[in-house]
Amino acid sequence: MSEKKRIKGHLHIRYEAEKRTASELLQRSQDFYTMMDRRRTIREFEKTPIDRSVLEQIIRTAGTAPSGAHKQPWTFCLISDPEIKKKIREAAEEEEKISYTSRMTDTWKNDLKPLGTDWEKPFLEEAPYLIVVFKQSYGMENGEKVQHYYVNESVGIACGFLIAAIHQAGLATVTHTPSPMNFLSQILNRPSHEKPFLLLPVGYPKENTYVPDIERKKLEDFMISY
Repeated sequence: MSEKKRIKGHLHIRYEAEKRTASELLQRSQDFYTMMDRRRTIREFEKTPIDRSVLEQIIRTAGTAPSGAHKQPWTFCLISDPEIKKKIREAAEEEEKISYTSRMTDTWKNDLKPLGTDWEKPFLEEAPYLIVVFKQSYGMENGEKVQHYYVNESVGIACGFLIAAIHQAGLATVTHTPSPMNFLSQILNRPSHEKPFLLLPVGYPKENTYVPDIERKKLEDFMISY
């Protein structure tokens, strides 16, 4: 059992750090980079079923993310019901069609052309699971409001954990953010203090799927040393 002590009147437990050599640190960081560098946004999914426990474990991993004052201001909705997925697709495509025809600038649409995207989103039905992430503007405990802090930052970090966990498990996803996303609150009947943040289809990529031939920025293009 971990050693416990009180610090400033509150109970803490001793953190048991794993000791790594310098070479182990480098190797582990290289291995994780290699795995994550293979991650690509996938828009074509097999309908192959996936054990729900895999998705639950992935979401459990996302829930380990740090958050402001440890309030954990997130809700993850895991959806496999075909009727709900159909409703979400129809509503998302309705918003996306408006965006592509009237909301998005020509520059924006030109920037998207190499990615081959449009307003049609069949992957919202094809993927065996959808995960809809909601941010909680505040919490509710025993009918009382509980203040949350750094909500966007906290939920954004949790989504990063979520995407990494999806890829590490051997599955694929695409981050989908139709705007506005209020239809997700209505379809899933979420309370008013929860706002939709991100929609992710999850599944196996189709065997013969293709992704855009793009390159990532080099390290020296986005890291500055002091």
